[in-house]
Amino acid sequence: MLSGISLPHILLLLLIVIMVFGTSKLKNLGKDLGGAIKGFKESMKGEDEPAAPTAPPAQIQQAQTPPAQSTAVQQPTDQKTGQ
Repeated sequence: MLSGISLPHILLLLLIVIMVFGTSKLKNLGKDLGGAIKGFKESMKGEDEPAAPTAPPAQIQQAQTPPAQSTAVQQPTDQKTGQ
């Protein structure tokens, strides 16, 4: 399928891409792509190194008391007087 693509075809395709996008956009695209590849390589290299030991986070001690319950007794009201 791709065996029919030769060097002149690739150069023509490259010329069309440069005319459509312009050199400044292609330059920025190349810079961004290179930065992404560099960051990926650094992250892969960083996995081989052992991680520095960190102290465990401080545990928060919660109060052992149960939630407060209402001890007030509600008085029945007289529906006619509202008291």
